[in-house]
Amino acid sequence: MDVLVDTNIILRAADRANASYAEAKSAMRAVFRQGGRLCLAKQSLVEAWVVATRPRDLNGFGLSPKFAIGELALAQRIFHILPEADSIFQHWQTLVDRYQVSGKAAYDARLVAAMRVNQITTVLTYNVADFRRYEGIHILRPGRF
Repeated sequence: MDVLVDTNIILRAADRANASYAEAKSAMRAVFRQGGRLCLAKQSLVEAWVVATRPRDLNGFGLSPKFAIGELALAQRIFHILPEADSIFQHWQTLVDRYQVSGKAAYDARLVAAMRVNQITTVLTYNVADFRRYEGIHILRPGRF
């Protein structure tokens, strides 16, 4: 079973100072032990880069781009990276229209579109409410499965 790992999971698992660090890592290990394949959308890699290189005083990690590129390479070795099919945009457009998505929620709609194109039905996330609106999506929240 393929499981999309949301950006908030990989960011927490990368930050030892985060209160959810151990829980996020444990959730990914549990999915893996149960035979799941941990998948990332390329969008999540970009989002993680933004947080990693943003200054700490602006809620980022304050990493240099040189260090962050190493972390990005590590993530690409650990996770299965989903292909960026052209059809993701069409699926996204259908989702934002059907569910009347606006603002930042459009990023999650794009993750759902990537899931649908890649026939993934399960997401591991802390943002349960962001995915709840979409039919056919099974949500795993660390500490609750």
